[in-house]
Amino acid sequence: MQYVRVMPKAVKTPRATSPSDAQESAAGTRAAAQRLKMRRELAAAAMELFATKGYEATTVDEIAATAGVARRTFFRHFRSKEEAIFPDHDDTLVRAEAVLNAAPPHEHPLDTVCRGIKEVMKMYAGAPAISVARYRLTREVPTLREREIASVARYERLFTRYLLGHFDERDHHDGNDDPLLAEVAASAVVTAHNHVLRRWLRAGGQGDVETQLDHAFAIVRETFGSGIGAGRPAPSHPSSPAAPQAVRPPQEAPAARVSAAGDVVVAVARTDAPLDEVMRTIQQALTKG
Repeated sequence: MQYVRVMPKAVKTPRATSPSDAQESAAGTRAAAQRLKMRRELAAAAMELFATKGYEATTVDEIAATAGVARRTFFRHFRSKEEAIFPDHDDTLVRAEAVLNAAPPHEHPLDTVCRGIKEVMKMYAGAPAISVARYRLTREVPTLREREIASVARYERLFTRYLLGHFDERDHHDGNDDPLLAEVAASAVVTAHNHVLRRWLRAGGQGDVETQLDHAFAIVRETFGSGIGAGRPAPSHPSSPAAPQAVRPPQEAPAARVSAAGDVVVAVARTDAPLDEVMRTIQQALTKG
């Protein structure tokens, strides 16, 4: 994948900061902190009620009352009760985008994306008990699960746009799959993150999630970071002995399956499938295509 670094626009010399500007900035920071605090309090109240009364039986009025605020205060922060279960995603998305915008010129765009999505992991790892409880709740309530999927899709769109902005469009021709690889790479980063996150949540929020995440990202970078051929097995030479192939028990279902139709590749994998095996299966399908 041939990436190009987009040249930053000329930066104007900032004007001197006045005392009033500093006061406005401080006030804005305090307001943002108060907003996040209220969102988290409402989310905690919602989780408590969902766990004790059930999702369907809980009303917005009850959530607001439990948090000690009025109904209108709830709707200033959330549009619905299912949205209240994820109070931090909006702010985390802003932080992830800030990582992309402040990327150093020498950094590979895929590495930048990996750093950006770490902001999401920090959000979960910052409150393990709440994250585990929320994970269990979303497994039980389909509506909450759908809300979670929608939140994940926002990150994937952000990273896809970023990677698509860093390949050379002038070099696009038949046989150049940079646009495809940019989208697949963004999806791979999100998939790798979510794979590690699920394992960590299922373990009760225990374990070195940072190391696990770095390992998963290393696999993604090896597969997609250097171009179309990255991560593919080197061509075998007649003089080289064939590498032994792993033998799968006949009764065991494959960890991942891939089907291709035209320009579309669809992969289906078990949730407990090893990430490297899933990535290898996808890469083999792209190679054959």
